[in-house]
Amino acid sequence: MILAATILLVFLALIGAPLFTVIAAGAILASHSADISPDIIIIEMHRLAASPNMVAIPLFTFAGVLMSSGGAPQRLVNFYRAAFGWMPGGLAIVTIGACAFFTTFSGASGVTILALGGLLYPILRGEGYKENFSLGLLTTSGSLGLLFPPSLAILVYGIVAGVSIEKMFFAGIVPGLLLMLMLAAYSMFHGNKSHVIKHDFDLGILLSATKGSLWDLFLPVGIVTGIFGGFVSIMEAAAVTSAYVIIVEVFIYKEINLRTQFFGLLVETCVLFGSLLAILLVALGLTNLMIDAQLPMILLATIETHISSPLEFLLILNLFLLLVGAMMDIFSAIIVVVPLILPLATRYGIDPVHLGIIFLANLEIGYSTPPVGINLFIASQRFGKTIVTLFRSTLPYLVIMLAWLLMITYIPALSLWWKN
Repeated sequence: MILAATILLVFLALIGAPLFTVIAAGAILASHSADISPDIIIIEMHRLAASPNMVAIPLFTFAGVLMSSGGAPQRLVNFYRAAFGWMPGGLAIVTIGACAFFTTFSGASGVTILALGGLLYPILRGEGYKENFSLGLLTTSGSLGLLFPPSLAILVYGIVAGVSIEKMFFAGIVPGLLLMLMLAAYSMFHGNKSHVIKHDFDLGILLSATKGSLWDLFLPVGIVTGIFGGFVSIMEAAAVTSAYVIIVEVFIYKEINLRTQFFGLLVETCVLFGSLLAILLVALGLTNLMIDAQLPMILLATIETHISSPLEFLLILNLFLLLVGAMMDIFSAIIVVVPLILPLATRYGIDPVHLGIIFLANLEIGYSTPPVGINLFIASQRFGKTIVTLFRSTLPYLVIMLAWLLMITYIPALSLWWKN
């Protein structure tokens, strides 16, 4: 009966049932099969909800919603275009920079593709970039920025793994920049090959675009300085960020009207955060049931009989996480999988901060891989293309990202440079 119920839950997940309902049902089923009171699920849900760092997530989400609804997308595109449009593949580099900036605050929830996709796609096509290149670039760029502060994914990983969020922010900077440079190099190659339009550098236009987006550009600088300089905590940084974005969008740029738009933006934020919170809460309950059943220890004993070195473990881990990233959204994957693999990684001497970067990098790739790659579905809706077409267009970028994944996996110094 339990096996039949498990198969039914998997089937419901595959046909599109809300993920939190499937996970919650799985948690109740697991508690029943282990003869454990389901009260533990509620207890663990309360423990996560009461975590001090959880306050930062809705505040950063609110800031991302405000920016996407205001004029930030257009201002950032104007700035990056003035700064990099003269380079071969300059507009593609503009896309990479703007998407990374935006995803950092929106949490790769698809807001980046929706906010910037419609703006950049016709511009890319108009300047001579091929359709597949443009679609692939915008689809994969929807998850860039996951490793930069104040990434929501890093916040959730730090809470679940019990790792310093500040250290995770430090660790993500170099790998994140490395990926952007690799994608920029490919964009320059494509730009030269396709003879796309290049714009002459104009200092006056750059100064004007910089002046027009100065308040937006100050935001990440202020967050990094505040957190890494020890001036504010994560929660304080989130509160200051939200207040700052309100002031910028409402009073300085006057893109948002408090009377007519503010309540709607609060509702949108609540819906985004509420859907995330529902998944996190029920997933944590399921995870703790698996821990109570000593599943991590069983996995450790099984793996130790077949794998003898950290290199082999990391290879198997990446294959497993790529599969997880293709099947689950990033936040539920963090909650469910991290507590299971953390003891294994510790046994093989993998630093938990390095593990976090590997974990998030795999899931970043998973955003653009079927069957549950959220970027593919959102881009399909945004650009009116089939999932198959979009997946084919992302293949060159996925190859680059896989090479990047191997680099950050087997060169720990890229993530742990701050320890030196």
